[in-house]
Amino acid sequence: MEDKTNVMRILDQKKISYTAHTYDSSKAISGTEVAAYLNQNPDRVFKTLVTVAKSGKNYVFVIPVEEELDLKKAAKAVGEKSIDMLKSKDLLPLTGYIHGGCSPIGMKKLFPTTFQKEAEEYNTIMFSAGKIGYQVEMNIKDLAKVIPYKTADITIDNI
Repeated sequence: MEDKTNVMRILDQKKISYTAHTYDSSKAISGTEVAAYLNQNPDRVFKTLVTVAKSGKNYVFVIPVEEELDLKKAAKAVGEKSIDMLKSKDLLPLTGYIHGGCSPIGMKKLFPTTFQKEAEEYNTIMFSAGKIGYQVEMNIKDLAKVIPYKTADITIDNI
């Protein structure tokens, strides 16, 4: 690992154990491709989505890469009437991250964060380390030392 991302520095600072993974971002673009490239179960590899509510508040949702966010369930989980995905052009100024490299750790501001409830079923989960080509793998319970989060059922049900 030649350089550490801000996410890794934050985890080091808090003395939280994690495993860093890198991948060739020209070979793996989608979360599913990243999981395959790193030879990981896609149910354990999570993507970070940023939303905006009708109230104007922003919320972060972290779900498995092969799942889709259910906007109604997500709004209900955070007590909002409705939410929408944040426009791509608004991501960098709001969070400090670009599309494809967004992590729930180290955003410019702390936003209410909700993980898909299955995240707690795994010993470790993986998510972006804040830069395209970098992932961190860690126990979700350790995440509470860095950011407050909750879990809920926020993905579209597969029938």
